[in-house]
Amino acid sequence: MAKLIETTPCAGLLPLSIGGVNIHEINLGQVTLVAPYAGGAKATSDALKAAIGVTFPKPNRTNGAGPRAIWCGLDQALIVGGACPDLPQAAVVDHSDAWAVVRIEGAEAEAVLARLVPADLRASVFKRGHTVRTMLVHMNVGITRVGASAFEVMAMRSMAGTLVHDLEQAAKGVAARALI
Repeated sequence: MAKLIETTPCAGLLPLSIGGVNIHEINLGQVTLVAPYAGGAKATSDALKAAIGVTFPKPNRTNGAGPRAIWCGLDQALIVGGACPDLPQAAVVDHSDAWAVVRIEGAEAEAVLARLVPADLRASVFKRGHTVRTMLVHMNVGITRVGASAFEVMAMRSMAGTLVHDLEQAAKGVAARALI
């Protein structure tokens, strides 16, 4: 019988330290996709607030510090860092194993992401508490600023290798410019 070994999406690929950035994988714990049914947005937001202390986020926003609600598309959010309550006015789907989540931090983190994020979205990406769904060269990602020089980048688990490769190449490019 085959013996399965549990691995993280970026196992063997991270951590990396290149120039002024550190890139490492993070585990958000339980991740739940919430999509309110038609007419159920307010009830869903109220239920989230009562149960875990966060409201359903507005587009391109993140709410909360412990459990967080991260906007991830039209009328959709990810609840991370805590159990999602019963939400009778919404579809609720466990996404805990669906995402590769990487934190990039350091003095050059913004410069690294600026090489990968379309120019028209950079202003939004670089604001604290903003979440942007965008194309990062080859794939759809969500980018959230989580600190003065720290970002979380979320991609589908199947794209973990491509995500790490793109971030590594961009970091090497920024580090090389510093040597000139």
